[in-house]
Amino acid sequence: MRAAVPGRSTGARCEECARLDRAHSVAADTIADDPRPYRVYLAWFGPGMVKVGITAVERGPARLLEQGAVCFSWLGTGPLMAARRTEELLRAALRVPDRIPYAEKRAVRSALPGTEAERAAEVRELHARAVALSGWPESLRPEPCEVGDQVRAFGLGAGAEAFGEVVALVPGGGVSGELVAVAGPDLHLAVGGRGAVVLDTRLMTGWELVPSESAAAGCAFPVREFRREPDGLF
Repeated sequence: MRAAVPGRSTGARCEECARLDRAHSVAADTIADDPRPYRVYLAWFGPGMVKVGITAVERGPARLLEQGAVCFSWLGTGPLMAARRTEELLRAALRVPDRIPYAEKRAVRSALPGTEAERAAEVRELHARAVALSGWPESLRPEPCEVGDQVRAFGLGAGAEAFGEVVALVPGGGVSGELVAVAGPDLHLAVGGRGAVVLDTRLMTGWELVPSESAAAGCAFPVREFRREPDGLF
């Protein structure tokens, strides 16, 4: 059976296949018997935007790179279900989300504080509040707050500020520009005097890509501009 995939799909799957794929993931909390040790982490994406999550110890910081976390710290290490309970503890006691939409991450990424100390402040404060909570699983070992900053790894900084994001790929459309930063699945492409546009590479799955016939920078895909108020974003 064939099914149409929306132009905004980030997985090249119809809705039913996407649900089935997620049903077999650790992130969906459907696997309870994974024997590997897991880490609980705090990830910061911009001012006021911190989430809690878990990742297998063997993966190191790969999950944080995949999500485009600007900085992060480990919070604890232990069995999968203990990590899950700790994640739920932070959600309930401190109202820390376990998911942040990519659109929100992209919008704040263009207005990041300039120093590592400023970027780490919220993670340090939340880490201290988290380890002070009662109710931690006994099998989860707390980790010290050691903030890893990934701004340089992503190439974020002057010239990488984005004014908007590509919301869908369309037949005959295209984008051409200088690659100035890569954060998670997002490419920051300088497409002219306004700055960069963000292209989510997950949108590209299933599309045939061909070289641009024009040497001029520009974007012919639909773009949603980040809304800005006089004092900043949003």
